[in-house]
This record gives sequence, structure tokens and C-alpha cells, in this order.
Amino acid sequence: MYEIFADLHVHIGRSKSNKPIKITAARSLNFENIAKECVERKGISVVGIIDCASPYVIEDIEEFLKNGDAYEIQDGGIVYKDKVCIILGSEIETSEINEKGKTGSAHNLCYFPTLKDIKAFSKEMSTHISNITLSSQRANISAYELIDIVQKYNGILIPAHAFTPHKSFYGNCTDRLEKIFKEKYKDIPAIELGLSSDTFLADQISELETKTFLTNSDAHSLPKIAREYNKMLVENISFKEFVKAINNKDGRRILCNYGLDPKLGKYHRTYCETCEKNVQGNAPVSTCPDCDSKNITMGVFDRIETIKDKKESKSPENRPPYVYQVPLTFIPGLGGKTIDKLLNRFETEMNILHKLSKDDIEQVVGEKIANSIIAAREGKLGIQAGGGGVYGKVTTK
Repeated sequence: MYEIFADLHVHIGRSKSNKPIKITAARSLNFENIAKECVERKGISVVGIIDCASPYVIEDIEEFLKNGDAYEIQDGGIVYKDKVCIILGSEIETSEINEKGKTGSAHNLCYFPTLKDIKAFSKEMSTHISNITLSSQRANISAYELIDIVQKYNGILIPAHAFTPHKSFYGNCTDRLEKIFKEKYKDIPAIELGLSSDTFLADQISELETKTFLTNSDAHSLPKIAREYNKMLVENISFKEFVKAINNKDGRRILCNYGLDPKLGKYHRTYCETCEKNVQGNAPVSTCPDCDSKNITMGVFDRIETIKDKKESKSPENRPPYVYQVPLTFIPGLGGKTIDKLLNRFETEMNILHKLSKDDIEQVVGEKIANSIIAAREGKLGIQAGGGGVYGKVTTK
């Protein structure tokens, strides 16, 4: 077995024929470009593309398989140039009603082993979604109903960015996932933490002790791929091995979660829509202390303070470490041309972030930037917290 890096939440902005898929994502994000970015720049060995239920994307996949560099494998997934396995996924928004009768909506990541499976899933979901060609469309069913459809086509379901204030289960639907999935909760192998939370925060909720945590980028542009990612121990790159890893089976497992410090996320702290700024002070916050307004967007940190049921964060023994990772694009003074220079010399972002010495980096970009990269690796950069849909910022201390 060997170690690989995996990012399991990447969007498609446009089809190759320029049809819109994810409206808020970059036009350059198409199936082929994502595969190439993972191989040529990122060093990601397993990537989950979660807009593959769109008929336009399905057309692109079928064309992609004709070029000779990509092929489906028996254990599930599409392998490109023998270096990256693409897991075919779909992000579905479900309609939820909680035990108090309040309505909410949440995003679900659904992954499938074969093109045949996701084509069948797409066909069935088109009866529940008004526009199946677009990404993350709202379905007229609940997650409790969705999981049956996913399993019908050999797939698995994972709650997406589980704590964000918009479009997530803990964020606006429920205080416990088990209330949503009921007896099917056992069929949920993992949750995606999202950019504004981490293992320490999530492990304050006892029902998550049996679930694997995933850190993914939710990339809306090519450079954002691997903004967050996972290190996995697997025998090969395939859907089957991915499923074994998140279920901790046969020695496969998640070895490490690499993610942003939660303060860098867009929704870490509560944001006052009236004052148009983050609310400072102790969590949880229900009203703005400056203007007394209740017109707030509750941050992930504050939300977890509200719903947690453990006095302190304590992880189960098999929980992998969570390493705060600052992507190259977040590091002060590191622009696109400098990143290109590093990649031309050292091949992939994973090499730069994990393997190179300061001396290696300094030879290419000079001492100042090398110091910043090493400081980011060691968690020694300052952070200005994000909130209200605006990312936090990395600063030099």
C-alpha cells in the first residue's frame, strides 16, 4: 500500500462546449482541465468531480474516454494518464424539515463507481430537479429519501460542508444528523468539514465520533483545487479503495486531513449584516453587540458552540491528525507568476508544500518568499478571521 493525496469536491464551471454547469465557477473548470491540473500542477492522485450528473458533463466524459489517455477501471473511477483517478460525483441540494417544522436545505456529495451508474442516477434525479444540467440544484426530496436513490446506483452519500450557515445540515437544518437520516445514519461513512471548521471543532459533537472527516477544496477555479485535501493509505487509485479508506477497512484509511485554519474560512465567525463586519467576542452570538441587530449570519464557530454536546473536544483514537495547510495562493507576496516559476522547477504543489527544503525553494524565488512558505508550513503566519462570505487573510506576523 502507498500514500496518496485526494481532493473529493471539485466543481465544473462550463462544459467543453461552453454550456454553464456551476454558474459561480470559472469557465476554465471543465472535466479535462481538472484532470490535467491534478496531474501536471497539483500532485493529486484522486479527485472527486461533483457535477458529473449533468448531461453536458456526461457528454464531455464520454468524449474524454475516447482520447486514449483515460479509461474506466473495474474497481470504479476513470484513470487519466495512469496518475489520477477521477471519482464521478454529484452535489445535490435536498429539502429538509426539522423536528420543529422549520425548513432548510443542505448539500449532499454523492459518489458513484461507473459512468453507467451516474447516468442512471442523473436520469432518475431529473424527475426531482427542475434543471439537471446545472450544478447543486435543489431536489424536491429529503436526504433521507436521496440516500436510497444513491445506493440504488451503487453510490455513497456524504454530507457536504456540514457546518456552513447556508446549504448544510448543521448550519440550517438540524442539530443532529441522526434526526435527518434516522436508521440510515449508519450508512453515512463520513462528513465533509468545510473550510470554516476543523477536527477540533467537529469533535465536540458526540454523534460524529464514528464518522470519518474529509477536508476538500470545494474548488470553483483551477488554482483552488487542493486548497484542502486528504492523505490516504490505499492499494491503488480507484473508487473501491476510496470507499475502503473512508470506512477504515482492510488497512486502508485517512492518514491526515490537510485544511485551512478555520479562521480563514468564509463563515468562521458570525457576521452582522447591518454593521457589515464580523462580530467580535465570546460565542455563541445571537445579536450584534454593537448595534443590537439580529440580522446576522451565524458563523460556524458560533453554531458549533450552540449545538455541541461535549464539554471538551476529544477525538476517537483512530482520528487522523488535522494539519493546518496554507495553500500557495493564500501566502502573502506569492503571485501567479511566482507560483508558475516554482511549479516549473518542482512539478507539483504537493512537492512544494510537503517535500522541499527552504534552500531548494530559496534558489528559485529568493529568501523572503521561501521564508513565507516555510512559515506557512509550520503554522507561523498570522490570520485575520473570515466571516459573512469573505475569506480570512494570511498575514506576516
